[in-house]
Amino acid sequence: MSPKGDPRRAKSPRRKPAAAKKRHAGKEGAAKAGARKYASSIDVARLAGVSQSAVSRTFTVGASVSAKTRKKVLKAAEALGYQPSMIPRIMLTHRSSLIAIAIGGMYNPYYAGVVELFTREIQKKGNSVLLFGVDHNEYIDEVVPVILGYRVDGLISALSILSPEAAESCAKQNVPVVLLNGKVRNDWVSSVCCDNVAGGRAVASLFIARGARHFGFIAGKPDNLANEDRLAGYFGRLVEAGVRDLSMAYGGYRYEGGFKACRELMAASPRPDALFCANDLMAIGAIEAIRSELSLSIPEDVMVAGFDDIPAATWPSIALTTVRQEAARMVQESLQLLERKIAGQTQAGGALRLVPGTLMERNTTARPRGGLTSGS
Repeated sequence: MSPKGDPRRAKSPRRKPAAAKKRHAGKEGAAKAGARKYASSIDVARLAGVSQSAVSRTFTVGASVSAKTRKKVLKAAEALGYQPSMIPRIMLTHRSSLIAIAIGGMYNPYYAGVVELFTREIQKKGNSVLLFGVDHNEYIDEVVPVILGYRVDGLISALSILSPEAAESCAKQNVPVVLLNGKVRNDWVSSVCCDNVAGGRAVASLFIARGARHFGFIAGKPDNLANEDRLAGYFGRLVEAGVRDLSMAYGGYRYEGGFKACRELMAASPRPDALFCANDLMAIGAIEAIRSELSLSIPEDVMVAGFDDIPAATWPSIALTTVRQEAARMVQESLQLLERKIAGQTQAGGALRLVPGTLMERNTTARPRGGLTSGS
């Protein structure tokens, strides 16, 4: 009798039945079949009966290829659903023709319009847009590595703040950046800003000329550059006119915030008779609060002005006095700076372009100069 530990008594491993193996293989095959496979230039060349280089020339602008060959290649490509990959071109030219836009605050019609303008102009030049949404007024550091991973040719940060650390990351990757209404700069980061200080001064001068005595300001969010510049221009001009007191509340750049902030300011004594809001959405919220809850008249009791000149500011029921940000010009200035840096013009880096705003006077400040008469 063989010893208990005799290896000859060890059981051989169980073999799976052939049917089970087939079923398992069938599942794997189905999974592989379900995975999408993109047609390659080799597939197109084989179907069209041409060389792979002929396929490449067909999809390269300006390359030499006969009409007959082009027709065969395009027919085969359509049949296979083939689209040329950008990856080989990126590796060869070090250009992706991709421009990234990082945007926050898309609830604001002004910035929605800015993105539309950027997209239209970028595509006109044969480039494509990658759009990244970030929280309004937040640093975009977290998405910068993702953006850079797409090998973009440039980045436009419309509204969102770019921290110095994130700006340095872009510089190390030689990716030029243009900020809208931001002033972080280095050799690879430029800025295009509305002249927010001048805009704030223009509103203050208008209020003074219309006889205002008590002034209020509805700010967006703390530590926001555009907000601070608009306030600096507004209050600076008031100080020059001998005004030392300014009532202020925050509205978060939203309609609802403007409504709430207006109620807060109008409950104070003395009540403001001139109210400047850091954007139009908050100004429209303030107008609604003044008319619907406070039963006051605009502009007789309170004058209101905003900033941006969104489409709703021109509606007859609103007719808001505001500072127009010249979006088309700001977009053109931004793209010029970006294109020059992409083209290797080193002097384009670190630039700061100030674009003047335009004061649009409408019904919400339509008092006679010098204010209302005693009989009004």
